[in-house]
Amino acid sequence: MFNLGFPELILILIIALVVFGPGKLPEIGRAVGKGLSEFKKATNNLMSDVNKPIESAAPPSVQQPPMQTIAEPPAGQQPLAPEPVNGAQTTAAEGDAAKKQESEGR
Repeated sequence: MFNLGFPELILILIIALVVFGPGKLPEIGRAVGKGLSEFKKATNNLMSDVNKPIESAAPPSVQQPPMQTIAEPPAGQQPLAPEPVNGAQTTAAEGDAAKKQESEGR
C-alpha cells in the first residue's frame, strides 16, 4: 500500500525520537501497538459476523431418494408399446419393398 522499506522506517523512527523524545517514545509505541491489536480484533469480529449469516443461509445438502425401478406388468397384461404416429415408423424391410416398387414402376 505505502511501500515503506527499511530506510524509510528508520527515518520515521528518528523523526519520532526527535519530536517526542526518548522518554515518551516507549509509551507511544505501546499505545500504537494496542491500537493496532484492537483494530485487528474488530476487523476479525466484523468478518466473522458477516460470514456467519452467509454460512447459515446456505441450504442443507438434500439427498435425493434412490430412483425407483419400473415394475414388471402383472401377469396376464401385455406391456403397452408406443403406436406409430401417422405411419411415420417403418421397418427396414418395408422401406426396401417400397423403394423396389417405385423403381419398377418407372
